[in-house]
Amino acid sequence: MLLFFDFTIQTMKLKKTKAKLLFEQVEILEAAAEGNSIAKVDDMVVFVPFVVPGDVVDLEVYRKKKNFAQAKAIKFHKYSSLRVEPMCEHFTRCGGCKWQTMDYQSQVFYKQKQVKDNLERIAHLDCSNMLPILPSENQKEYRNKLEYTFSTKSWKEVYDKTVEDQGAFGFHVPGFFDKVLEIEYCGLQKSPSNEIRNHLREYCRNRQLPFYDIRNHQGLMRNLIIRTSTTGDLMVVVVFAMQSEEIIPLLEEIKIEFPQITSLMYCVNEKFNDTLGDQDIMLYSGKDHIEEVMTTFDGEGQLRFKIRPKTFYQTNSAQAERLYHQAAEFAGITKDDIVYDLYTGCGTIANYVATMAKKVVGVEYVEDAVEDARLNSEFNNINNTVFYAGDMAKILTEDFIKENGKPDVIIIDPPRAGMAESVINQILETQARKIVYISCNPAPQARDLMLLTTKYEIGRIRPVDMFPHTHHVENIVELILK
Repeated sequence: MLLFFDFTIQTMKLKKTKAKLLFEQVEILEAAAEGNSIAKVDDMVVFVPFVVPGDVVDLEVYRKKKNFAQAKAIKFHKYSSLRVEPMCEHFTRCGGCKWQTMDYQSQVFYKQKQVKDNLERIAHLDCSNMLPILPSENQKEYRNKLEYTFSTKSWKEVYDKTVEDQGAFGFHVPGFFDKVLEIEYCGLQKSPSNEIRNHLREYCRNRQLPFYDIRNHQGLMRNLIIRTSTTGDLMVVVVFAMQSEEIIPLLEEIKIEFPQITSLMYCVNEKFNDTLGDQDIMLYSGKDHIEEVMTTFDGEGQLRFKIRPKTFYQTNSAQAERLYHQAAEFAGITKDDIVYDLYTGCGTIANYVATMAKKVVGVEYVEDAVEDARLNSEFNNINNTVFYAGDMAKILTEDFIKENGKPDVIIIDPPRAGMAESVINQILETQARKIVYISCNPAPQARDLMLLTTKYEIGRIRPVDMFPHTHHVENIVELILK
Protein backbone atom coordinates (compact mmCIF):
# COMPACT_ATOMS: atom_id res chain seq x y z
CA MET A 1 0.00 0.00 0.00
CA LEU A 2 1.24 3.48 -0.83
CA LEU A 3 2.05 5.71 2.09
CA PHE A 4 0.99 9.33 1.85
CA PHE A 5 2.55 12.18 3.76
CA ASP A 6 1.32 15.46 5.11
CA PHE A 7 3.01 17.78 2.63
CA THR A 8 2.49 20.92 4.70
CA ILE A 9 5.15 23.42 3.71
CA GLN A 10 6.91 25.09 6.57
CA THR A 11 9.47 27.85 6.58
CA MET A 12 12.85 26.17 6.85
CA LYS A 13 15.83 27.47 8.69
CA LEU A 14 18.31 29.00 6.27
CA LYS A 15 21.99 29.06 7.07
CA LYS A 16 24.58 30.73 4.91
CA THR A 17 28.25 29.91 5.12
CA LYS A 18 31.10 31.62 3.31
CA ALA A 19 30.83 29.61 0.10
CA LYS A 20 27.73 27.45 0.45
CA LEU A 21 24.03 27.94 1.00
CA LEU A 22 22.45 25.32 3.27
CA PHE A 23 18.84 24.43 4.05
CA GLU A 24 18.46 22.38 7.21
CA GLN A 25 15.94 19.62 8.02
CA VAL A 26 13.94 19.89 4.79
CA GLU A 27 11.23 17.32 4.03
CA ILE A 28 11.21 15.92 0.50
CA LEU A 29 7.66 16.32 -0.78
CA GLU A 30 7.30 14.35 -4.01
CA ALA A 31 9.08 12.89 -7.03
CA ALA A 32 9.46 15.09 -10.11
CA ALA A 33 10.74 15.11 -13.67
CA GLU A 34 14.25 14.12 -14.74
CA GLY A 35 14.64 11.80 -11.76
CA ASN A 36 14.69 14.61 -9.19
CA SER A 37 12.49 15.03 -6.15
CA ILE A 38 10.99 18.27 -4.89
CA ALA A 39 11.27 20.16 -1.62
CA LYS A 40 10.01 23.66 -0.81
CA VAL A 41 11.72 26.30 1.27
CA ASP A 42 9.44 29.28 1.80
CA ASP A 43 8.20 29.94 -1.76
CA MET A 44 11.23 28.40 -3.44
CA VAL A 45 11.05 25.02 -5.19
CA VAL A 46 14.20 22.96 -4.64
CA PHE A 47 15.09 20.06 -6.96
CA VAL A 48 17.08 17.26 -5.31
CA PRO A 49 18.38 14.02 -6.86
CA PHE A 50 18.71 10.60 -5.15
CA VAL A 51 16.17 11.25 -2.39
CA VAL A 52 12.70 9.85 -1.74
CA PRO A 53 9.46 11.61 -0.73
CA GLY A 54 9.33 11.54 3.06
CA ASP A 55 13.09 11.86 3.59
CA VAL A 56 14.12 14.72 5.90
CA VAL A 57 17.52 16.08 4.90
CA ASP A 58 19.99 18.93 5.01
CA LEU A 59 20.51 20.39 1.54
CA GLU A 60 23.53 22.08 0.02
CA VAL A 61 22.52 24.41 -2.82
CA TYR A 62 24.74 24.36 -5.90
CA ARG A 63 22.52 26.41 -8.21
CA LYS A 64 20.03 29.13 -7.30
CA LYS A 65 17.63 31.13 -9.45
CA LYS A 66 14.85 33.52 -8.51
CA ASN A 67 12.11 30.93 -7.93
CA PHE A 68 13.94 27.62 -7.76
CA ALA A 69 17.17 26.02 -6.68
CA GLN A 70 19.06 22.79 -7.24
CA ALA A 71 20.66 21.08 -4.28
CA LYS A 72 22.12 17.82 -3.03
CA ALA A 73 21.39 16.02 0.21
CA ILE A 74 24.39 16.10 2.55
CA LYS A 75 22.77 14.71 5.72
CA PHE A 76 19.71 12.57 6.46
CA HIS A 77 17.70 13.23 9.63
CA LYS A 78 14.89 10.81 8.73
CA TYR A 79 14.54 8.09 6.10
CA SER A 80 11.26 7.75 4.21
CA SER A 81 9.14 4.62 4.60
CA LEU A 82 9.13 4.49 0.78
CA ARG A 83 12.89 3.97 0.74
CA VAL A 84 14.49 0.64 -0.21
CA GLU A 85 18.07 -0.53 -0.65
CA PRO A 86 19.41 0.21 -4.17
CA MET A 87 20.09 -2.86 -6.30
CA CYS A 88 23.35 -1.45 -7.63
CA GLU A 89 26.56 -0.53 -5.83
CA HIS A 90 27.11 2.25 -8.37
CA PHE A 91 23.90 4.09 -7.48
CA THR A 92 24.28 7.92 -7.47
CA ARG A 93 27.52 7.73 -9.47
CA CYS A 94 26.20 6.07 -12.62
CA GLY A 95 23.09 8.25 -12.79
CA GLY A 96 21.19 5.78 -14.93
CA CYS A 97 18.56 4.59 -12.42
CA LYS A 98 17.82 7.56 -10.18
CA TRP A 99 14.77 5.99 -8.49
CA GLN A 100 16.47 2.82 -7.24
CA THR A 101 15.95 3.79 -3.61
CA MET A 102 12.16 4.18 -4.02
CA ASP A 103 9.96 1.08 -3.70
CA TYR A 104 8.47 0.01 -7.02
CA GLN A 105 4.84 0.63 -6.11
CA SER A 106 5.70 4.25 -5.36
CA GLN A 107 7.67 4.56 -8.61
CA VAL A 108 4.64 3.68 -10.74
CA PHE A 109 2.42 5.93 -8.60
CA TYR A 110 4.62 8.94 -9.35
CA LYS A 111 4.94 8.03 -13.03
CA GLN A 112 1.17 8.02 -13.40
CA LYS A 113 1.02 11.31 -11.50
CA GLN A 114 3.64 12.77 -13.84
CA VAL A 115 1.52 11.90 -16.89
CA LYS A 116 -1.67 13.25 -15.32
CA ASP A 117 0.00 16.48 -14.21
CA ASN A 118 1.39 17.16 -17.71
CA LEU A 119 -1.89 16.47 -19.51
CA GLU A 120 -3.88 18.61 -17.09
CA ARG A 121 -1.38 21.44 -16.66
CA ILE A 122 -0.18 21.85 -20.26
CA ALA A 123 -3.18 20.70 -22.32
CA HIS A 124 -5.96 21.26 -19.75
CA LEU A 125 -7.32 17.81 -20.54
CA ASP A 126 -9.89 15.81 -18.63
CA CYS A 127 -8.04 12.75 -17.33
CA SER A 128 -11.07 11.04 -15.79
CA ASN A 129 -10.70 8.19 -18.30
CA MET A 130 -7.12 7.44 -17.26
CA LEU A 131 -6.60 3.74 -16.54
CA PRO A 132 -4.12 2.49 -13.93
CA ILE A 133 -0.52 2.42 -15.13
CA LEU A 134 0.72 -0.91 -16.50
CA PRO A 135 3.69 -1.84 -14.28
CA SER A 136 6.68 -3.70 -15.71
CA GLU A 137 6.58 -7.45 -15.13
CA ASN A 138 10.34 -7.39 -14.52
CA GLN A 139 12.08 -4.75 -12.44
CA LYS A 140 15.56 -6.22 -12.96
CA GLU A 141 17.29 -7.50 -16.09
CA TYR A 142 14.51 -6.04 -18.23
CA ARG A 143 16.65 -4.33 -20.88
CA ASN A 144 17.43 -6.14 -24.12
CA LYS A 145 20.14 -3.67 -25.12
CA LEU A 146 23.02 -1.94 -23.33
CA GLU A 147 25.89 0.13 -24.69
CA TYR A 148 29.24 0.52 -22.94
CA THR A 149 32.04 3.00 -23.58
CA PHE A 150 35.84 2.84 -23.37
CA SER A 151 37.55 6.04 -22.24
CA THR A 152 40.99 7.20 -21.18
CA LYS A 153 39.28 9.24 -18.43
CA SER A 154 37.76 7.40 -15.48
CA TRP A 155 35.36 8.74 -12.88
CA LYS A 156 36.35 8.21 -9.25
CA GLU A 157 34.80 9.63 -6.12
CA VAL A 158 38.24 10.34 -4.69
CA TYR A 159 40.74 10.91 -7.43
CA ASP A 160 44.43 10.63 -6.56
CA LYS A 161 46.28 12.75 -9.09
CA THR A 162 49.55 11.05 -8.23
CA VAL A 163 48.22 7.79 -9.70
CA GLU A 164 48.11 7.44 -13.47
CA ASP A 165 44.57 7.16 -14.82
CA GLN A 166 44.21 3.72 -16.42
CA GLY A 167 40.97 4.71 -18.12
CA ALA A 168 37.60 3.02 -17.69
CA PHE A 169 35.11 0.80 -19.51
CA GLY A 170 31.48 1.18 -18.51
CA PHE A 171 28.84 3.92 -18.54
CA HIS A 172 29.22 7.63 -19.25
CA VAL A 173 28.89 9.81 -16.16
CA PRO A 174 26.10 12.43 -16.53
CA GLY A 175 27.49 15.86 -17.29
CA PHE A 176 30.90 14.62 -18.47
CA PHE A 177 31.29 13.72 -22.14
CA ASP A 178 34.75 12.18 -21.65
CA LYS A 179 34.46 10.46 -18.24
CA VAL A 180 33.31 6.89 -17.79
CA LEU A 181 32.40 4.99 -14.62
CA GLU A 182 33.89 1.52 -14.49
CA ILE A 183 31.33 -0.99 -13.27
CA GLU A 184 31.47 -4.60 -12.15
CA TYR A 185 27.75 -5.34 -12.09
CA CYS A 186 24.71 -3.78 -13.72
CA GLY A 187 21.30 -5.26 -12.91
CA LEU A 188 19.56 -4.03 -16.06
CA GLN A 189 20.48 -6.82 -18.49
CA LYS A 190 20.57 -10.55 -17.97
CA SER A 191 23.70 -12.69 -17.97
CA PRO A 192 26.18 -12.89 -19.63
CA SER A 193 26.15 -9.11 -20.20
CA ASN A 194 28.29 -8.35 -17.14
CA GLU A 195 30.59 -11.30 -17.78
CA ILE A 196 31.27 -10.25 -21.39
CA ARG A 197 32.02 -6.65 -20.41
CA ASN A 198 34.32 -7.59 -17.53
CA HIS A 199 36.17 -10.22 -19.57
CA LEU A 200 36.71 -7.81 -22.46
CA ARG A 201 38.05 -5.14 -20.09
CA GLU A 202 40.62 -7.52 -18.60
CA TYR A 203 41.61 -8.82 -22.03
CA CYS A 204 42.23 -5.27 -23.29
CA ARG A 205 44.26 -4.33 -20.23
CA ASN A 206 46.32 -7.52 -20.38
CA ARG A 207 47.07 -6.89 -24.05
CA GLN A 208 47.57 -3.16 -23.40
CA LEU A 209 45.03 -2.21 -26.04
CA PRO A 210 44.54 1.58 -25.82
CA PHE A 211 41.14 2.90 -24.75
CA TYR A 212 39.60 5.65 -26.86
CA ASP A 213 40.56 9.27 -26.09
CA ILE A 214 37.58 11.28 -27.28
CA ARG A 215 39.37 14.62 -26.92
CA ASN A 216 42.32 13.69 -29.13
CA HIS A 217 40.57 11.04 -31.25
CA GLN A 218 43.14 8.40 -30.43
CA GLY A 219 43.06 4.81 -29.24
CA LEU A 220 41.60 1.51 -30.44
CA MET A 221 38.77 0.39 -28.12
CA ARG A 222 35.65 2.53 -28.46
CA ASN A 223 32.28 0.90 -27.65
CA LEU A 224 30.54 -2.38 -26.91
CA ILE A 225 26.87 -3.14 -27.66
CA ILE A 226 25.12 -6.19 -26.21
CA ARG A 227 21.62 -7.18 -27.35
CA THR A 228 19.59 -10.07 -25.95
CA SER A 229 16.19 -11.52 -26.81
CA THR A 230 13.52 -13.64 -25.17
CA THR A 231 14.35 -16.39 -27.67
CA GLY A 232 17.83 -16.80 -26.15
CA ASP A 233 19.66 -15.06 -29.01
CA LEU A 234 22.65 -12.93 -28.05
CA MET A 235 24.30 -10.24 -30.21
CA VAL A 236 27.62 -8.59 -29.41
CA VAL A 237 28.97 -5.68 -31.45
CA VAL A 238 32.50 -4.42 -30.72
CA VAL A 239 33.26 -0.93 -32.02
CA PHE A 240 36.87 0.02 -32.75
CA ALA A 241 38.17 3.52 -33.48
CA MET A 242 40.74 2.41 -36.09
CA GLN A 243 41.91 -0.55 -38.10
CA SER A 244 44.28 -2.84 -36.21
CA GLU A 245 45.78 -6.33 -36.36
CA GLU A 246 44.43 -6.77 -32.81
CA ILE A 247 40.79 -6.86 -34.00
CA ILE A 248 40.59 -10.48 -35.16
CA PRO A 249 42.38 -11.99 -32.11
CA LEU A 250 40.04 -10.03 -29.83
CA LEU A 251 36.92 -11.23 -31.65
CA GLU A 252 38.19 -14.81 -31.62
CA GLU A 253 38.77 -14.54 -27.86
CA ILE A 254 35.15 -13.43 -27.32
CA LYS A 255 33.85 -16.16 -29.63
CA ILE A 256 35.72 -18.91 -27.75
CA GLU A 257 35.02 -17.57 -24.25
CA PHE A 258 31.29 -17.02 -24.85
CA PRO A 259 30.00 -19.73 -27.23
CA GLN A 260 26.39 -18.69 -26.41
CA ILE A 261 26.82 -15.60 -28.62
CA THR A 262 24.67 -16.16 -31.71
CA SER A 263 25.72 -12.98 -33.55
CA LEU A 264 29.24 -11.57 -33.14
CA MET A 265 29.85 -8.41 -35.14
CA TYR A 266 32.24 -5.49 -35.28
CA CYS A 267 32.58 -1.98 -36.66
CA VAL A 268 35.50 0.37 -37.30
CA ASN A 269 34.19 3.86 -36.58
CA GLU A 270 36.79 6.49 -37.43
CA LYS A 271 34.37 9.43 -37.11
CA PHE A 272 34.38 11.99 -34.32
CA ASN A 273 30.99 10.82 -33.00
CA ASP A 274 29.65 7.46 -31.82
CA THR A 275 26.61 7.17 -34.09
CA LEU A 276 26.66 4.01 -36.20
CA GLY A 277 23.76 4.76 -38.56
CA ASP A 278 26.11 5.53 -41.45
CA GLN A 279 28.73 2.88 -40.60
CA ASP A 280 29.27 -0.64 -41.96
CA ILE A 281 28.83 -3.28 -39.27
CA MET A 282 30.51 -6.53 -40.25
CA LEU A 283 29.70 -10.08 -39.24
CA TYR A 284 32.49 -12.10 -37.62
CA SER A 285 30.56 -15.23 -36.64
CA GLY A 286 26.98 -16.49 -36.35
CA LYS A 287 23.90 -14.74 -37.80
CA ASP A 288 23.66 -11.10 -38.85
CA HIS A 289 20.61 -10.66 -36.62
CA ILE A 290 18.84 -11.89 -33.51
CA GLU A 291 15.17 -12.83 -33.35
CA GLU A 292 12.46 -11.60 -31.01
CA VAL A 293 8.93 -12.99 -30.72
CA MET A 294 5.66 -11.37 -29.74
CA THR A 295 2.25 -12.94 -29.15
CA THR A 296 -0.43 -11.75 -31.56
CA PHE A 297 -3.33 -9.61 -30.36
CA ASP A 298 -5.75 -12.55 -30.34
CA GLY A 299 -3.27 -14.63 -28.31
CA GLU A 300 -3.35 -17.46 -30.83
CA GLY A 301 -0.11 -16.95 -32.73
CA GLN A 302 3.34 -15.42 -32.68
CA LEU A 303 5.08 -12.70 -34.63
CA ARG A 304 8.81 -12.97 -35.21
CA PHE A 305 11.04 -9.96 -35.67
CA LYS A 306 14.55 -9.84 -37.09
CA ILE A 307 16.69 -7.38 -35.15
CA ARG A 308 19.88 -6.25 -36.83
CA PRO A 309 22.63 -4.14 -35.20
CA LYS A 310 21.02 -0.82 -36.16
CA THR A 311 17.39 -1.90 -35.70
CA PHE A 312 15.35 0.04 -33.17
CA TYR A 313 13.30 -2.26 -30.96
CA GLN A 314 11.62 -1.35 -27.68
CA THR A 315 14.24 -1.92 -24.99
CA ASN A 316 11.90 -3.79 -22.62
CA SER A 317 10.72 -6.74 -24.74
CA ALA A 318 8.08 -8.11 -22.36
CA GLN A 319 6.58 -4.69 -21.74
CA ALA A 320 6.65 -3.80 -25.45
CA GLU A 321 4.17 -6.58 -26.11
CA ARG A 322 1.82 -5.22 -23.44
CA LEU A 323 2.24 -1.67 -24.82
CA TYR A 324 1.28 -2.75 -28.35
CA HIS A 325 -1.62 -4.88 -27.11
CA GLN A 326 -3.04 -1.89 -25.23
CA ALA A 327 -2.54 0.43 -28.23
CA ALA A 328 -4.31 -2.06 -30.53
CA GLU A 329 -7.18 -2.36 -28.04
CA PHE A 330 -7.59 1.43 -28.01
CA ALA A 331 -7.47 1.49 -31.83
CA GLY A 332 -10.45 -0.86 -32.24
CA ILE A 333 -9.34 -1.89 -35.72
CA THR A 334 -11.74 -3.81 -37.99
CA LYS A 335 -11.07 -5.97 -41.04
CA ASP A 336 -12.18 -3.14 -43.36
CA ASP A 337 -9.91 -0.49 -41.84
CA ILE A 338 -6.95 1.24 -43.43
CA VAL A 339 -4.41 1.99 -40.69
CA TYR A 340 -1.58 4.53 -40.88
CA ASP A 341 1.35 3.81 -38.56
CA LEU A 342 3.34 7.05 -38.38
CA TYR A 343 6.94 6.97 -37.14
CA THR A 344 6.75 3.22 -37.68
CA GLY A 345 10.43 2.49 -36.96
CA CYS A 346 11.15 -1.13 -37.90
CA GLY A 347 7.43 -1.78 -38.31
CA THR A 348 6.73 -3.56 -35.03
CA ILE A 349 3.38 -1.84 -34.46
CA ALA A 350 2.45 -1.99 -38.17
CA ASN A 351 3.08 -5.71 -38.34
CA TYR A 352 1.41 -6.27 -34.98
CA VAL A 353 -1.91 -4.75 -36.16
CA ALA A 354 -1.68 -5.94 -39.79
CA THR A 355 -3.68 -9.13 -39.19
CA MET A 356 -6.52 -7.01 -37.78
CA ALA A 357 -6.77 -4.55 -40.70
CA LYS A 358 -7.41 -4.38 -44.44
CA LYS A 359 -4.17 -2.47 -45.02
CA VAL A 360 -1.42 -0.85 -42.95
CA VAL A 361 0.68 2.07 -44.24
CA GLY A 362 3.90 2.73 -42.33
CA VAL A 363 5.89 5.96 -42.60
CA GLU A 364 9.36 6.47 -41.12
CA TYR A 365 12.21 8.94 -41.66
CA VAL A 366 15.09 6.40 -41.44
CA GLU A 367 15.56 4.33 -44.61
CA ASP A 368 17.28 1.45 -42.77
CA ALA A 369 14.32 1.18 -40.39
CA VAL A 370 11.91 0.97 -43.32
CA GLU A 371 14.02 -1.81 -44.78
CA ASP A 372 13.72 -3.63 -41.44
CA ALA A 373 9.94 -3.10 -41.47
CA ARG A 374 9.60 -4.64 -44.93
CA LEU A 375 11.87 -7.48 -43.93
CA ASN A 376 9.74 -8.22 -40.87
CA SER A 377 6.52 -8.25 -42.90
CA GLU A 378 8.12 -10.76 -45.26
CA PHE A 379 9.47 -12.75 -42.30
CA ASN A 380 5.90 -13.14 -40.96
CA ASN A 381 4.22 -13.69 -44.35
CA ILE A 382 2.31 -10.42 -43.96
CA ASN A 383 1.29 -9.00 -47.35
CA ASN A 384 -1.05 -6.11 -46.48
CA THR A 385 1.62 -3.62 -45.35
CA VAL A 386 3.42 -0.90 -47.31
CA PHE A 387 6.23 1.26 -45.96
CA TYR A 388 7.61 4.64 -47.01
CA ALA A 389 10.79 6.43 -45.95
CA GLY A 390 11.06 10.20 -45.75
CA ASP A 391 10.16 13.41 -43.95
CA MET A 392 6.68 13.02 -42.44
CA ALA A 393 5.69 16.58 -43.32
CA LYS A 394 6.57 16.01 -46.99
CA ILE A 395 5.15 12.50 -47.34
CA LEU A 396 1.75 12.88 -45.67
CA THR A 397 0.12 14.84 -48.51
CA GLU A 398 -3.27 14.77 -50.19
CA ASP A 399 -1.80 12.81 -53.12
CA PHE A 400 -0.25 10.29 -50.72
CA ILE A 401 -3.64 9.72 -49.08
CA LYS A 402 -5.35 9.35 -52.46
CA GLU A 403 -2.77 6.73 -53.44
CA ASN A 404 -2.91 4.73 -50.21
CA GLY A 405 -6.47 5.31 -49.11
CA LYS A 406 -7.98 7.52 -46.43
CA PRO A 407 -6.99 6.23 -42.98
CA ASP A 408 -9.68 4.97 -40.64
CA VAL A 409 -7.22 4.69 -37.77
CA ILE A 410 -3.89 6.47 -37.23
CA ILE A 411 -1.30 5.22 -34.74
CA ILE A 412 1.40 7.72 -33.81
CA ASP A 413 4.62 6.96 -31.92
CA PRO A 414 6.89 9.99 -32.54
CA PRO A 415 10.34 10.81 -31.12
CA ARG A 416 10.62 12.32 -27.61
CA ALA A 417 10.26 15.87 -28.96
CA GLY A 418 6.80 15.13 -30.37
CA MET A 419 5.44 16.23 -33.75
CA ALA A 420 5.82 19.32 -35.92
CA GLU A 421 2.68 21.46 -36.07
CA SER A 422 2.54 20.97 -39.85
CA VAL A 423 2.34 17.19 -39.36
CA ILE A 424 -0.44 17.58 -36.78
CA ASN A 425 -2.41 19.74 -39.22
CA GLN A 426 -2.02 17.09 -41.93
CA ILE A 427 -3.26 14.42 -39.51
CA LEU A 428 -6.27 16.57 -38.64
CA GLU A 429 -7.12 16.92 -42.33
CA THR A 430 -7.45 13.12 -42.70
CA GLN A 431 -10.37 13.06 -40.23
CA ALA A 432 -9.53 9.49 -39.32
CA ARG A 433 -12.14 7.86 -37.11
CA LYS A 434 -9.64 7.32 -34.34
CA ILE A 435 -6.07 8.27 -33.41
CA VAL A 436 -3.92 6.39 -30.91
CA TYR A 437 -1.00 8.51 -29.70
CA ILE A 438 1.91 6.71 -27.99
CA SER A 439 4.60 8.86 -26.41
CA CYS A 440 7.70 8.41 -24.27
CA ASN A 441 7.52 12.01 -23.06
CA PRO A 442 4.20 13.30 -21.64
CA ALA A 443 5.10 17.00 -21.90
CA PRO A 444 5.43 17.19 -25.73
CA GLN A 445 2.53 14.75 -26.00
CA ALA A 446 0.36 17.16 -24.00
CA ARG A 447 1.39 20.03 -26.27
CA ASP A 448 0.44 18.01 -29.39
CA LEU A 449 -2.87 16.95 -27.84
CA MET A 450 -3.86 20.60 -27.41
CA LEU A 451 -3.92 20.86 -31.21
CA LEU A 452 -5.42 17.44 -31.89
CA THR A 453 -8.35 18.08 -29.54
CA THR A 454 -9.64 20.83 -31.84
CA LYS A 455 -11.21 17.98 -33.83
CA TYR A 456 -10.89 15.00 -31.49
CA GLU A 457 -12.05 14.23 -27.98
CA ILE A 458 -9.96 12.35 -25.45
CA GLY A 459 -10.95 8.76 -24.76
CA ARG A 460 -8.97 6.36 -22.64
CA ILE A 461 -5.48 7.11 -21.34
CA ARG A 462 -3.01 4.52 -20.08
CA PRO A 463 0.57 5.06 -18.87
CA VAL A 464 2.96 2.12 -19.27
CA ASP A 465 6.17 1.66 -17.30
CA MET A 466 8.91 0.55 -19.69
CA PHE A 467 11.88 1.57 -17.52
CA PRO A 468 11.74 0.65 -13.82
CA HIS A 469 13.97 2.67 -11.46
CA THR A 470 13.92 5.67 -13.81
CA HIS A 471 11.52 8.59 -14.19
CA HIS A 472 10.76 7.67 -17.82
CA VAL A 473 7.21 6.63 -18.69
CA GLU A 474 5.31 5.78 -21.89
CA ASN A 475 1.74 6.93 -22.33
CA ILE A 476 -1.06 5.89 -24.70
CA VAL A 477 -3.97 8.23 -25.50
CA GLU A 478 -7.09 7.35 -27.46
CA LEU A 479 -8.56 10.18 -29.56
CA ILE A 480 -12.04 9.92 -31.10
CA LEU A 481 -13.24 12.13 -33.97
CA LYS A 482 -15.84 14.58 -32.73
